[in-house]
Amino acid sequence: MNTVTSIIDLQTTLNRWRAQGKSIGFVPTMGGLHKGHLSLIDIAKKNANKVVVSIFVNPTQFAAHEDFDTYPRTIDADLTTLSSSQTDLTFIPSASDIYPNDLAFNQDEFIHDKYLFEILCGKTRPHFFYGVLQVVRRLFDIVRPDIAVFGQKDYQQLHIIKRFTSGVKIIEAPIIRDSKGLAMSTRNQYLNENEHKIAPQLYKTLTKIAQEKLDKKSAIQQLQIHFKLDYLEILDANTLKQISNNTRKIAILCAVFLGSTRLIDNIIKG
Repeated sequence: MNTVTSIIDLQTTLNRWRAQGKSIGFVPTMGGLHKGHLSLIDIAKKNANKVVVSIFVNPTQFAAHEDFDTYPRTIDADLTTLSSSQTDLTFIPSASDIYPNDLAFNQDEFIHDKYLFEILCGKTRPHFFYGVLQVVRRLFDIVRPDIAVFGQKDYQQLHIIKRFTSGVKIIEAPIIRDSKGLAMSTRNQYLNENEHKIAPQLYKTLTKIAQEKLDKKSAIQQLQIHFKLDYLEILDANTLKQISNNTRKIAILCAVFLGSTRLIDNIIKG
């Protein structure tokens, strides 16, 4: 596996691969890699000849009061992890590479679809999905991959990326969980020992909803025993709007706080 930090070096390698007729798979990350990330890389390798992984903690998706400065940065461990994965090339850009001249992002483009950025996680993090979309579009422009892989755990993010990017096939990857059902996330590192024991209750509650053993009101009451609830919603999985007679697949979506750590999870049914 090779590692590059400049766009020129990255594109030199990519152009050589393309000249050889190789397809490019891409997995964008913010580092703090775990088995969930490795599953995305495995899927990318099954769908492309070469796999590029980026590591970039994107400042535009963090608000001033959030954890940008303390977000886990484990670059040495990440590179060790990637060296034994299916990764062919790791790209570690600087903020000035990604956002030359403080590259502006025009939110007016989404005026008719603004609700997608303001519901669910967007209620408490109204900046977040604009920042995510900005960095994904920029990385797609730089890497020009044939396919890119994103996890289902960040379902609203996945929905927005699918809808507002073009020219790249987006592949959805299933949630990877630990032995107790907790969805793997870099922020799980924030949990203390006792919180790690409590955290799997989130998935257990969502599972009971999916099995129709709990209604929404009862599920909220159960979640509030263990967590501070941000939201619990049951929506049309294809539109992220309320369920209608045309709904074929539903999304059970939840975000909670456990101590100071925000956890999100979902189950897609249908």
